[in-house]
Amino acid sequence: MAIPLIYNVRSVKARWASAIVAVIGIAGTVGVFIAMLSLARGFRATLVASGSEDNALIVRAGATSEMTSGVALDSVKIIQDGPGIARSADGPLVSPEAVLIAPIPLRSTGTDANVQLRGVSSNVLEIRKQVKIVQGRMFRAGLAEVVVGKNANSSYSGLTLGNTIGLGSMRWQIVGIFDAGGSSFDSEIWADAHLLSGAYKRPDTFFQSVTVHLTSPGTLQQLKDAITSDPRLNVDVTREVDYYAKQSTRMTTLITRLGGFVAFVMAVGAVFGALNTMYSAVAERGREIATMRALGFAGPSVVISFLVEALLISFVGGVIGCIAVLPLNGLTTGAMNWQTFSHLAFAFKITSELLVKGVIFALVMGVLGGLFPAVRAARLPVATALREL
Repeated sequence: MAIPLIYNVRSVKARWASAIVAVIGIAGTVGVFIAMLSLARGFRATLVASGSEDNALIVRAGATSEMTSGVALDSVKIIQDGPGIARSADGPLVSPEAVLIAPIPLRSTGTDANVQLRGVSSNVLEIRKQVKIVQGRMFRAGLAEVVVGKNANSSYSGLTLGNTIGLGSMRWQIVGIFDAGGSSFDSEIWADAHLLSGAYKRPDTFFQSVTVHLTSPGTLQQLKDAITSDPRLNVDVTREVDYYAKQSTRMTTLITRLGGFVAFVMAVGAVFGALNTMYSAVAERGREIATMRALGFAGPSVVISFLVEALLISFVGGVIGCIAVLPLNGLTTGAMNWQTFSHLAFAFKITSELLVKGVIFALVMGVLGGLFPAVRAARLPVATALREL
C-alpha cells in the first residue's frame, strides 16, 4: 500500500524552514552548473559560427592555428587556380589573410586586452557572406582604413566610427562597423592585408592563411586532393566550419571541467543540506512513521514516500535554479582565446537541453540526499517508536 502524495506535500509545508534551506542550496548549485555549461556552449557557438560549409581554410601543413601558420604569396597564386574555387567577375574568390594582435584598452576596465587584427582582401565580403556592414562602409584597398566588428566596437575604447587609431607604424581611420552574425569575427578589426602587414614590418608577400569560397560544399575534397598533392605546396586544407569547431575544443573543455568541479563542490554542500533536512524530518516524525507502519504501510512504501519528498524539494530547487539563470541567456561576456591569444567576446547560450540537465542534476542530488534518511525511516522499530509516544 502506497502512502498518498498529499502527505509528503503537507510534510514539506510543515517543515518549510529547513526545506527552503535545501531548496536554496540545490537552486544555487543548478544555477552555477547551467551557467558554466552555457559559457562553454556560447564560446563554441561563437567560433563555429565563424565558419561556413562553403569555405575552405588553408594553412601551413602541421600548423595548429592561423597564428602559427605561414603561406607565401607564390603559394597563394597556385592555390587560386585550384579546382572547385568559385569565381566572380573580378577573379577567384580567394582571400589571403594576415592575422596579428594589438593591445587596445577595454571600455569596462581601461586595461589593455589583445584584439585580433585580420588583413583581408577587398573581396572578403563575397567570401564570408555572413558578414554585413551595418554602419559606414567597407574599407578601400590600398588605403589606411579599417572596419570593426560590432563586439570590438562595444568592448574596446576608441573603436568608434570615424575615429582614428594607431596600429603598428600607421594611423588608421575607422570607416565601418560590421556584424558577423555572432561569430568570432565580431571581435576583430579588418584592414587591407598588404597595408596591415607593412604597418607591422612584415613582408606583404607572406600570409597566415588563405580562405577560399567553394562552388559548392561538395567540391572541398576535389580541391584538397589537388592542392595537397602539388609538390610546390606544403599546406593543409580544412572546411572552415570544421577548423573553427576544432579551435573551440581546448577552451570549451577547460570551461566544462572547471564548471563541473565547481558544481561538484557545491553539490556536495547541497546534498548535505538535503540530508540534514531529511534526517531532521525522520527524527521529528518518528511517531508518524510508527503509526503508518502499525496501520500496515510496508517499509518500501516508507522509503518511497521519503524519496518522493526529497525529490519534491530538489525538483523545486532545480526549477528555481533554471529560472534564476535564464536572464544570463544572450548576455555578452569575454575571455582569452588561447589559440589566438586575443580577447573574444561571446554570449551565454542556455538551451532547453541544458535546462533539462539542470533539473536532472537536481533530482540526482535529491536522491542522494533522501535515500539514507528514507532507509533509516523504514527501519525504525515500530514497537519501540510506539512505546515512546
